[in-house]
Amino acid sequence: MNKQQEIEKTKLPNIKNIVIVASGKGGVGKSTVAAGLALSLAMEGYTVGLMDADIYGPSIPTLFNLHDEQPGIAEKDGKTKIEPFIKFGVKVMSIGFMIQPDQAMLWRGPMASNGLKQLINETNWGELDYLIIDTPPGTDDIHITLLQQYEISGAIIVTTPQSIALDDVKKAISMFHSEHVGVPVYGIVENMAWFTPSKHPDEKYFLFGRGGGEELSQTFGIPLIAQIPINENICATCDAGKLNELFNDNAVKSGFDNLLKGILSNKKEIVI
Repeated sequence: MNKQQEIEKTKLPNIKNIVIVASGKGGVGKSTVAAGLALSLAMEGYTVGLMDADIYGPSIPTLFNLHDEQPGIAEKDGKTKIEPFIKFGVKVMSIGFMIQPDQAMLWRGPMASNGLKQLINETNWGELDYLIIDTPPGTDDIHITLLQQYEISGAIIVTTPQSIALDDVKKAISMFHSEHVGVPVYGIVENMAWFTPSKHPDEKYFLFGRGGGEELSQTFGIPLIAQIPINENICATCDAGKLNELFNDNAVKSGFDNLLKGILSNKKEIVI
């Protein structure tokens, strides 16, 4: 991309680090990973925002038990701003707050991109150490808008172990490595790495295969920073919006602790 083609990026004031959570593949638990990362950072004392950029299938309102809520509006510096919800110490915003849960978003790509930009730019984030952006599956207009319009600090890639997930995830990694993008990938997260019954914590069942995260790590030279297991309680916890109970399981907490370490090792200290 030559200088004439370059797009001037929007600098979100008072936000030190913007981290994209991506997968390229749906159904890998990306939103849960994004929410768990945001919660982990908040528990460490960082100021954190979580932006649900999945315009067509927002999951964050459910994860935070906010699916029937609508955000408030406030005037700030002569401009109208949307007030994010604060839950579990995380500032949360989603297009899901603006529509009915069963309402389909019949937006073409440009309209979806403009709606996303408006939501990000007009949210009163305040000062943040981290803004975590949960992106939709694929490599579409939403991703292009984020990467072209904003100063992204880095990305994490979420996958599951099975081979069927890896092809799409490889495309997502290639997108971030493109010479026109150049956003560093901090690491790979292998979600649903194994199943461990909560009453039998020493047992592991590799329901979705094994080795997928390690294969990606070796192929692209990106560290596998976390493996997060599943158990029979996680789905119920997330569906009930009890995200604060996600870390009651020691194995799950250990996985998110490793993810937290991987993110903090790449943090930027910017005076704002």
